[in-house]
Amino acid sequence: MSHTFDPTVLREYDIRGIIGETLGVEDARAIGRGFATLLTRAGGRIVAVGYDGRTSSPILEQALVEGLNASGCDVVRVGMGPTPMLYYAEASDEQVDGGIQITGSHNPANYNGFKMVFQGRPFFGEDILTIGKMAAAGDWDDGTGTSKTRDIMGAYIDRMLQGLEGVDLSAMSNLKIAWDNGNGAAGPALEALAARLPGEHHLLFTEVDGNFPNHHPDPTVEANLEDLRAVVAEKNLDFGVAFDGDGDRIGAIDGQGRVIWGDQLLMIYAEDLLARMPGSTIIADVKASRALFDHVAQHGGKPVMWKTGHSLIKSKMKETASPLAGEMSGHVFFADDYYGFDDALYAGIRLLLASARLGKSVTDLRSAMPEMINTPEMRFQVDESRKFAAIDEVKARLADSSAMVDGTDGVRVTNDDGWWLLRASNTQDVLVARAESETEAGLDRLMAQIDEQLSLSGLERGENAGH
Repeated sequence: MSHTFDPTVLREYDIRGIIGETLGVEDARAIGRGFATLLTRAGGRIVAVGYDGRTSSPILEQALVEGLNASGCDVVRVGMGPTPMLYYAEASDEQVDGGIQITGSHNPANYNGFKMVFQGRPFFGEDILTIGKMAAAGDWDDGTGTSKTRDIMGAYIDRMLQGLEGVDLSAMSNLKIAWDNGNGAAGPALEALAARLPGEHHLLFTEVDGNFPNHHPDPTVEANLEDLRAVVAEKNLDFGVAFDGDGDRIGAIDGQGRVIWGDQLLMIYAEDLLARMPGSTIIADVKASRALFDHVAQHGGKPVMWKTGHSLIKSKMKETASPLAGEMSGHVFFADDYYGFDDALYAGIRLLLASARLGKSVTDLRSAMPEMINTPEMRFQVDESRKFAAIDEVKARLADSSAMVDGTDGVRVTNDDGWWLLRASNTQDVLVARAESETEAGLDRLMAQIDEQLSLSGLERGENAGH
């Protein structure tokens, strides 16, 4: 017995593909067998399994459980829910040794995939390639495992609400908030949560529908926030929160309909946290605004710039004992009094809490931020064989530059005009660019520097990547 995966599905942070084309039930079974074999060889046995609201998820879940059982693992099936609910099942039960969520995240409806946790740590990169190698070699242990169903939604909601203990709820009882679930997997959990939160809550699209009939569930794309914006404006609400398809990334808008981007949310969370835990290390990815790193330092924290990718950020948090980290993409990780995984529902609660504890509206907090002029994340296709080499060439050319060059993840160059970034995506054959300045003229100069470096490496940004 052996199995060969389509080479495109084994990615840096997860396994993901197109149902019926690059991903199917045999792949799910092989993932179960490989994961179970690795876990039992490491002394583990029990795996929690959950799935999102995609139409293909139940059949993949069945095959995954069969594979896990066939290589000797016992499975706790937690059913449909957001990815953080599966993380909670893994983190909160000492007997559970690993977890797998079947989810296509924010990809189109015909995609699906697998996010994994192994003995409390993210399972990514080399781990995922190992699953592929083991399948090709048929290197799986045989065994028999059991499977049982456990309803953990109630316990998960209770755990999130612990964050409200000891907080003056009267400050929150006047809040009016809209929540846009985008027909993703977090719908039932959101309904249960909102019913128990202080304040007035307006819920959109909580019905789970894997075809995403209202808008695509990716809160980092501004067009997907239009429904949320309309409700906040019409009902004069304080702010709005949106989730991605599997509930591990948050998006938000303030009472004026302005987007609060991932790094700006982190500014609010950091200000709240540093008032209680001065001197804390706060981590953000290399795409984040300089305003965030300055803000953390101004409030007595230690800002750390790290590589993009939720698995990489989680690993860095453990290494530095950081209580808070986040990414531009809306993954936010709280480890002060939560588990350190990315949970958009919990991040929503923390936005209410930050506003209450700081005694400022979310709109005021957003208004106080410096007005930086920045580009969206620009992505342009580069041949897989060139993408990392091109970054190395840029680094080499800038080695004796007078600007500040940070090589943590790609190249981030800071000078008098602001900063620009060029990095290779870990998940696609693209380069990612971003720039930020305080003036339009400064931004133009930064973009010219990016274009100059690209052309020296024989590349260009292409039509769809302009500012």
